[in-house]
Amino acid sequence: MAVLKPYLEYRDSGVPWLGEVPKHWKVQKLRTIMKGVTERNRPDLPLLSVVREKGVILRDITEKGENHNFIPDDLSNYKVVREGQFVMNKMKAWQGSYGVSRYNGIVSPAYFVFDIHLVEGSYFHSAIRSKAYVPLFTQASDGVRIGQWDLSQVRMKEIPFFIPSLAEQSAIVRFLDHMDRRIRRNILAKQKLIKLLEEYKQVIIHRAVTRGLDPTVPLKPSGVDWLGEVPKHWKVWQIGHFSRVGNGSTPSRGNSAYWNRGHYPWLNSAYANQEVITKADQFVTDIALEECHLPIVPPSSVLVAITGQGKTRGKAALLCIEATINQHMAFIIPRANIALANYLRLVLHGAYNQLRAISDDSGSTKGALTCTDLKHFSIALPPLSEQRVILKSVRSEIRTISINIDHADREISLLREYRTRLISDVVTGKIDVRGIDLPAAYEDTGAPAEDNNLFDTEAAPEDCEIPEDEIPAEAD
Repeated sequence: MAVLKPYLEYRDSGVPWLGEVPKHWKVQKLRTIMKGVTERNRPDLPLLSVVREKGVILRDITEKGENHNFIPDDLSNYKVVREGQFVMNKMKAWQGSYGVSRYNGIVSPAYFVFDIHLVEGSYFHSAIRSKAYVPLFTQASDGVRIGQWDLSQVRMKEIPFFIPSLAEQSAIVRFLDHMDRRIRRNILAKQKLIKLLEEYKQVIIHRAVTRGLDPTVPLKPSGVDWLGEVPKHWKVWQIGHFSRVGNGSTPSRGNSAYWNRGHYPWLNSAYANQEVITKADQFVTDIALEECHLPIVPPSSVLVAITGQGKTRGKAALLCIEATINQHMAFIIPRANIALANYLRLVLHGAYNQLRAISDDSGSTKGALTCTDLKHFSIALPPLSEQRVILKSVRSEIRTISINIDHADREISLLREYRTRLISDVVTGKIDVRGIDLPAAYEDTGAPAEDNNLFDTEAAPEDCEIPEDEIPAEAD
């Protein structure tokens, strides 16, 4: 591919955040490009959602564990969206929850729907969702509650948008599509590598915590399916027989006395993704500890994520500080003469698939473990001296694997950062992509469906629908 170069001539855009733009590009306020439309009474059309990861998506109300609010029986008040229209979640426009729809459907009455003029839809979608424009929607929003800011239509309509010719718009879309596919192909390859390395790491840990390090040691039936045969001198325990198990809660965010100037560490389930927890980034007050009856979890405890839709549920981490936790975490405090806390964490790491299976069979649509599940979960424990040896051996054996996983994760982050920067530079005219020779046909990347949308952001939580009783009055 040719070296990417800037345009030959630029002019001052008159917009401080953008600087110079190509001399021939035009500027229009969004009020000129977008015209609000309201069509209702089509409950027969499919439900759509607007999320910051992908823009407008088909809303699958049957998918297990999908995070959606209540859907009313009467959908006649929902707004109709036509393919090619621009749809916006006005309560979350500040984080980029908007996009040009590829579907006909209906959305929450709280959303804005617009026809688009003077600009090609695919180009508008890619540009307006880039990091160059999203902050302008933040500036046009007013904070009315935590995590949801109401967009001012008046200020939003004054946002400037820079428009190249239609032919140039098509060239930009084609270039970005090509580059996105190349980047996703690389990301997918690294994700597959990480998956293989994680599986190999899991095999090493599982073998160590169920068979030990000596392949010649006499074995006995454990009576537990996931353990199989275990060394004859090991003892099979239920975790609750040698540990104290419990979980926490979240103090009301609306009560400032629970959070303002808090000093006591409070952890959510995301911390279970760390092998070792040494610090917190959220803190509660002594009042919250007392009035909300939050547990005091000491160092040398194990924390387990008991709910969650991603890979977090079932993950375990070693707690090295005194802290309290939310309701999506469980703590396990083992008796020191029975199990080393870090060894117990290693065992639960090796049992991750079994913990996930238990949570999937819980009957909950979202999947969940309970403290009772953890108390009754059976593991095999060697003497403390052997636990220390196994810990040291496994740590040495998986060190290189963990380093390679970290490197691949970092490379994925860099690729995503490059993609974000590239899109912004191209749609703001910092790079001229006209005349770049691209393949006539695209090779299928084999990328998973969730990562198969051009200009998507990565690893962002799905936005929720806005309950109808919280819908602000609609502006003209």
